[in-house]
Amino acid sequence: MIEEPLILDGIDRELVGLSGPDMPRMGWGSHPSQGIYYRPAGARPKVAFIAAHYNIDFSEHYLADHLARRGFGFLGWNTRFRGMEAFFLLDRALLDIGLGVRWLREQGVETVILLGNSGGGSLIAAYQAQAQQPVIRPAFGMPLAEGLDELPSGDLYVSVAAHPGRPEVLTNWLDPAVLDESDPAATDPALDMYDEQNGPPYSAEFVARYRAAQRQRNDRITAWAKQELERMQAAGQFDRLFTVHRTWADLRFTDGALDPSDRPTPACYLGPPQFANRGVLGIGMLNTLRSWLSMWSLSESQCNSEEHLGAISLPSLVVQPSMDTGVFPSDAQAIHDGLAATDKQLVELPGDHYFRGVEGARTKLADLLSGWVGERAG
Repeated sequence: MIEEPLILDGIDRELVGLSGPDMPRMGWGSHPSQGIYYRPAGARPKVAFIAAHYNIDFSEHYLADHLARRGFGFLGWNTRFRGMEAFFLLDRALLDIGLGVRWLREQGVETVILLGNSGGGSLIAAYQAQAQQPVIRPAFGMPLAEGLDELPSGDLYVSVAAHPGRPEVLTNWLDPAVLDESDPAATDPALDMYDEQNGPPYSAEFVARYRAAQRQRNDRITAWAKQELERMQAAGQFDRLFTVHRTWADLRFTDGALDPSDRPTPACYLGPPQFANRGVLGIGMLNTLRSWLSMWSLSESQCNSEEHLGAISLPSLVVQPSMDTGVFPSDAQAIHDGLAATDKQLVELPGDHYFRGVEGARTKLADLLSGWVGERAG
């Protein structure tokens, strides 16, 4: 489904809705995969970006207008899991991204730039890795999605303010002081980053102990999820929902000396991290057993970049905002270093996670992307 384009400020905007063989159009009318395609008014660009995320709606992405005004197409694309993070399955999401890439090719686009922004960085990396050769495993107890071996490849890869992966970012943000997964208030003071006796600043000993405890918490939840999935299946249940509390507890939120940058501290994406950590909004807080194993588990998830970047040989650009309070310089460096591309570049630009806070930050980012792509797309 394609609606008539809306022409505004010299940009055409088309609502695009697509369905695949495994996910038909909904009975109430919406398509499982939706987005908005931006392009210069009346033009059919030969070069276009596509951006997608695990959960967030990217149809009105902040870069779309900027890049359309520079002559590019931009498909802000959503998979069937937009707003439904708790039910995410990687292989199904990759099929939906493939629909978007294929649609761009049908519009005459010759160069597709895969834009991995924020949490979408590792998702787009997984997509390109699978497009090159089969690497994705099926979700627990489910067959691998059909058509996954036919994904169309991109031509260039761009990472902007990207996390290294869903299991990595959640684990780095998990509060290891949680004593009981069923009780968000139960706390071990010896591992509480918000207890003034522990810092900030945090000692090297505390950091090492804290990071180890975060990984242990992730592993405990994974072990429970596997056992619980077996129990559910034995009882005739397909899956179940569960919650994970206190996921705003990265030491870097409050200690600027760790992974130093121009970011403010204390701060996180929801404001004061101590209050966010005791709230009900955050990543990974609502899950099914399968979605935890597919997205968040350190030992089971393929939603990480380390596993996939080594397969990406496309020309690649990594951009890190200098004031980001949730993606840090070491994350950008790890993504850059993990890429197999010989043509790769790491650039830091001023701005926060969404390139705000500094006048002209988005313009500088769009200019960088435009110049870099222009040198490679002809």
